[in-house]
Amino acid sequence: MSANRPSVGNHLGDGSGIHHDHDDRHCPHVHCHTTARRDAPFPVTICVDGACSHPDKKEHHISSVALYDGTRLLGEANFPSGTRGGEDPKAQLEVTFKVLPTGRSMQLKAMAYCTQHGLWEGGTLDVSVEA
Repeated sequence: MSANRPSVGNHLGDGSGIHHDHDDRHCPHVHCHTTARRDAPFPVTICVDGACSHPDKKEHHISSVALYDGTRLLGEANFPSGTRGGEDPKAQLEVTFKVLPTGRSMQLKAMAYCTQHGLWEGGTLDVSVEA
């Protein structure tokens, strides 16, 4: 498997551009093979899994992640607070989508929303699609 692990995440929540302080626990990463077969189910995992785990409190948690192929939404998962450990523990997040590649390539990227720090975008992972 190949992972897209940019060194800096793109913080989109307040329009300020790159945000460095919380990259490790907020930036979503796409994990998948870099080649896929057309019209065959293809697993793609999104992880928000830095060295520092993210809180899972009512007022501060990762509430959703989304997977895109360019600008086309492929999947989205929502997480109410407490579903990854609750008030005291800090949790890492991982979700796997099975997508059906149809074109010649995919440009996969993930986004995550933190209820306290806003929207975060990971880097793009290029996947070639074979017939």
